[in-house]
Amino acid sequence: MANERTTEVVQQYLDQLAGTAGTAPAEPIIRQLLAGSLSRLQLLCRSLLFRSYPRLAQPPLNLRPDEMLSAVVERMLKAMQTVRPENVRQFFALANQHMRWELNDLARRLDKEVRAYEIRESRTAAPAESSGSQLSSNARRILDSIESLPAEEREAFDLIRIQGVSFPDAAAVTGASIRTVRRRLNRALLILSKQLNDLKPVTPTPPRQTTSRLDDPALEG
Repeated sequence: MANERTTEVVQQYLDQLAGTAGTAPAEPIIRQLLAGSLSRLQLLCRSLLFRSYPRLAQPPLNLRPDEMLSAVVERMLKAMQTVRPENVRQFFALANQHMRWELNDLARRLDKEVRAYEIRESRTAAPAESSGSQLSSNARRILDSIESLPAEEREAFDLIRIQGVSFPDAAAVTGASIRTVRRRLNRALLILSKQLNDLKPVTPTPPRQTTSRLDDPALEG
C-alpha cells in the first residue's frame, strides 16, 4: 500500500510540473515531489550503498544513507530544472542514475585520496600495504558494463540485482508487467555475461581417473 501511495503522489506532482510549462516557478513543485518520494528514495539509497558500494560505508569515508540521500536530492533539484520526467518510471530512472553517479564520484575521489596518501607515506617510510579500499580495475569494468546496458535492461538490473527490489515492486516502478521485467533482467544478464565472460572463475578440470593394474577386475582370481 505504501508503494502504491508513493507512486500516486509522484505521478500527481509530475502532472503538476508538466502543467506549469513555464507559467509558474517549478522548484516548489519539484521540492514537494522529492519530499513525497523521500521514503522510497531513502530505501533505494540504502540498498544501493550497502549492496554495491559497501566500502564507501566503511572508514575512512563512513558514508551514511542519509548523507547520500541529501546529495542525491541536491542533484535531482538541479537536474529537474531542465529534465522533466513524464511518469513514475522515468522519475525513478533519473533518481537511480544520479545515485550511481554520486557513488561513482565518491569512489573515484576516495581512490585518489588513498593513492595520494600511500605516495606520501612511501616517501617517509616503507611502502604501505594496500588498504583494500580502492576500486579494482575489474570492479570499474563491471560498473562501466552496467552503465552501458540499454536503458530498460539497466533499469531492471538496477532495481532487481543492485537495489534488491522485488519483481512486483520493480514492475510497479517501471509500469511494465512482472514478465516483462524478468525478460529485461535476463537480457541484461546475458549482455553482461558476454561482456564479462573472462571474469568468470575457472572451474578446475577434475583429475582423470586411472585404473591401477592391481584394481583391474581381469586380474582378480
